[in-house]
Amino acid sequence: MLIRKLFRTAKKYFAQFLSMIIMVTLGVGVFVGFNAEWKSIEVDVGEFFEQTKYADFRVYSEKGFTSGDIEKIKGIEGVDEASRVLSVNVSVDGQDNKRLGLFVLEDYVVSTMIVTSGEEYSPDKDGFWLSDRYAEANGIKLGDELTLSFRNQKLRGKVLGLAKSGEFMICVADENQLMPDYNSFGFVYAPPSMAQKVVRDAVLGALAFLNPNFTFYPQVNIISSLEKEKLESEIRNAVGKTLLVTSKEEHLVYAEANGEANEGKTMGAVLPVLFLLIGILTMVTTMHRITANEKVQIGTLKALGFKNSKIMLHYTSYALTIGLVGAVLGTLAGYGLAKFIMGPFMMGTYFDMVNWGITFPPFVWFAVVGVVLFLTLIGFLSVKNMLKGTAADALRPYAPKKVKPLAIEKTRLWDKLSFATKWNLRDIMRHKSRSFMTLFGVVGCMILLVGSFGMNDTMNGFLDMIDNKVNNYATKINFVEDVKNDLALSTAEEYAGDWLAESSGKFGEETVAIDVYDVSHDKIRFLNEGGGYEKLSDDGVYICIRLSDKYKVGDKVMLAPYGMEETFEVEVKGVIRSVMTENVTMTRAYAEKIGLPYTLSSVFTDVQSQDIKSASHISGWQAKSVIMDSYDEFMKILVTMVFLLIVAAVILGVVVLYNLGLMSYIERYRELSTLKVVGFKDRRIGKILISQNVWLTVVGVIIGLPAGIGTLKILVDMLASEYEMNIILGPLTYVMSVVLTFVVSFVVGLFVARKNKKINMVESLKAE
Repeated sequence: MLIRKLFRTAKKYFAQFLSMIIMVTLGVGVFVGFNAEWKSIEVDVGEFFEQTKYADFRVYSEKGFTSGDIEKIKGIEGVDEASRVLSVNVSVDGQDNKRLGLFVLEDYVVSTMIVTSGEEYSPDKDGFWLSDRYAEANGIKLGDELTLSFRNQKLRGKVLGLAKSGEFMICVADENQLMPDYNSFGFVYAPPSMAQKVVRDAVLGALAFLNPNFTFYPQVNIISSLEKEKLESEIRNAVGKTLLVTSKEEHLVYAEANGEANEGKTMGAVLPVLFLLIGILTMVTTMHRITANEKVQIGTLKALGFKNSKIMLHYTSYALTIGLVGAVLGTLAGYGLAKFIMGPFMMGTYFDMVNWGITFPPFVWFAVVGVVLFLTLIGFLSVKNMLKGTAADALRPYAPKKVKPLAIEKTRLWDKLSFATKWNLRDIMRHKSRSFMTLFGVVGCMILLVGSFGMNDTMNGFLDMIDNKVNNYATKINFVEDVKNDLALSTAEEYAGDWLAESSGKFGEETVAIDVYDVSHDKIRFLNEGGGYEKLSDDGVYICIRLSDKYKVGDKVMLAPYGMEETFEVEVKGVIRSVMTENVTMTRAYAEKIGLPYTLSSVFTDVQSQDIKSASHISGWQAKSVIMDSYDEFMKILVTMVFLLIVAAVILGVVVLYNLGLMSYIERYRELSTLKVVGFKDRRIGKILISQNVWLTVVGVIIGLPAGIGTLKILVDMLASEYEMNIILGPLTYVMSVVLTFVVSFVVGLFVARKNKKINMVESLKAE
């Protein structure tokens, strides 16, 4: 009998049961999906790095490493593997403005690759192992001939294999390119024997004949568990000079992968938790109200001799079933969401790996089980409360608690209020929990909408800042690492461009990029903290916003460039906004004033990329439009994520408000019947119901707007602190957030109000 009653009750409250299942599914799905995303990145990237023997450290020397240097480094206790490396960007003959990252390992023991097709790598074979994504994008097949150009030297060979590499998991030409573009850039591995002559001739010229077997290796990749400071000290003692040592955390690929995982953790700890919380709290309120409405049936069962334990088990099973069904569907939805995010159209466009699997963090399962147990407990406590007292007590219909007269009722204003306003005010105070949950649902919906739309506005504003405020050039020309300044300066003059000299070093205790600029053609601009333009002074350095917490204007700080024994005392002149990296910026005049040596790295010019002439000292060039295209690709991923959150927020708002609206209707069924009996028309009763929803929505919007802005601020600070963004919310964001929330509230209220036509006045007024 109880089983039959279970289905009849479920049918009676079908809309509420369905809405609760949807809420739990949505809350669990978003929570599980977003947390599975960052955990999958952690696990899959970690496995890929392990398979490809990703280097823990990279050591750089402008003069290159000798065979004696590498033997000394290998002899350091704690160094497991080490190899000299040549990593340069080369152009591809016969393909306009296409480049490859040429990677040459002396010993194939670190920074290896996974061959996806073709021959396995061997240092004794003459040929190339090419990025499979680049080959696919450019129609290159196994056995095809490639000719690579480096400083007017040619390197020819057949494609022996297609591969993926941890070193190029995020395959970008440099830090200016945000997203991979396999049409224009990929990577290629070549054996040392093949690259030796061309690199020797290109780098050393006639000096190469002094040692025909010498190959120029400016980098050493190391696998070691040593701390960075310890390794730096050991290398300095072994080699006899201070060298630039970077950990994997400072390498673009690892840093970006780690950043994506951390951003996922942040996202998983904010918005998905909000989804889950709204769903759970709304279900708690709904379960309590359903149990209250079943009070007479509970009393009848008790009067018929059913034990309290059996009645509690029966009604608790509703909550358990809803929790289990919602949790299972939510887990499946979360898996599908994570699979989509990690798929070829989302993260697959950013990371280039062999396998993508979905991994759930262990706490997700505890959270899902906890949700089911918590909802079951709520169902149990709700029915337990109704079983207090005798069967006669339980048989009495549920009556809303009496409330004290409102303070406003003692004023003259009360008499001027309409009947609908008085009735709604009293109803809100009588059913505080339901009113609070409606308000909470509206606020949550606003937070999600403002946060989602605002993130889109903020990113669009950031890209506009880069494109139209900071970068005022058409093409960026990059020089080879050991370019002579005279030659580079003549190129800057030829193309009427501004130039940059990049290096790295210590600023106080911080590792920073040291940027020396000569800006005389307005091709590069600098922004201050307020977003206005800043003209660089020749009397000091400018620090990025992230460093301004530790150093203030007027401070004198020691600057120690890597690869040099000399240090320089510099004065902090101001704070400017950094686009990408943590850096210290100065003018050419100030660098020469303090005696800081520099080597030009790039020139920014208005000359179009097709008009740039190839030269041995130019490693390549990038059109600003191509760089911005990579940002646009990143924006596509962000827009998709924002769209998913907006859809989820709207669905959540609809379900929460509709569910609470139905509960409000059921609780006020007899009151609404009374209104119909005394002559109120359906239309007027509907307006009363809708007006209460509108009131709560107005309050929710007023609270939700600043709460959404605050949430967006937290997300931007935690997700994109390296870009030093300002949050931006356009007028359309405010309008769309408010309008969508009101539309959802009004439509839901309209659907609930239409139920007035089905009220049976005689039946509802019979019971007392």
